[in-house]
Amino acid sequence: MSRTDLSTYNNHPYNPGGNALKRIFWYYFNALFFKTSFIPSSAFKVFFLRLFGAKIGKNVTIKPCVNIKYPWNLHIGNESWIGENVWIDSLVLIQIGAHVCLSQGAVLLTGSHNYKKTSFDLITKGIILEDGVWICAGAMVTPGVTAASHAVLTSGSIATKNMEAYGVYQGNPAVKIREREIS
Repeated sequence: MSRTDLSTYNNHPYNPGGNALKRIFWYYFNALFFKTSFIPSSAFKVFFLRLFGAKIGKNVTIKPCVNIKYPWNLHIGNESWIGENVWIDSLVLIQIGAHVCLSQGAVLLTGSHNYKKTSFDLITKGIILEDGVWICAGAMVTPGVTAASHAVLTSGSIATKNMEAYGVYQGNPAVKIREREIS
């Protein structure tokens, strides 16, 4: 039986975008101004995300202690909310629609590893959260998932497959438990 050998790890052909200097600068900027609560201003954060290449709509709220891997791989629509301690692992493109809520501690995960290979190769797939989606506190969306319009992923749940429009999903792995009714 073979064993994992991390000395053979090679994430080729993955390219996070941005040059090395930009990635290093973002790493420190993210640590100083996003992952902390020193700067609570959403306007400040939105300005700098755009400066680093993110596409951000109008009236986006970004709370303190948010961690964003690579802003140039991030699109956020109008009126969306990013809560405290959200981790946006944007190794590849994450598309967040308008009026989306990512509650505190939510995780959007675009990368994983191939556990079947001794070299533990990197696997990346984008995430799409369509308009009106709510990812509740402590929930996780895994690589390649699309949450259709107004889907809900309940607290602590893990979405490993696509979520239907107006579906409410719960569990690990998350399954549809009911329809979302908005009055």
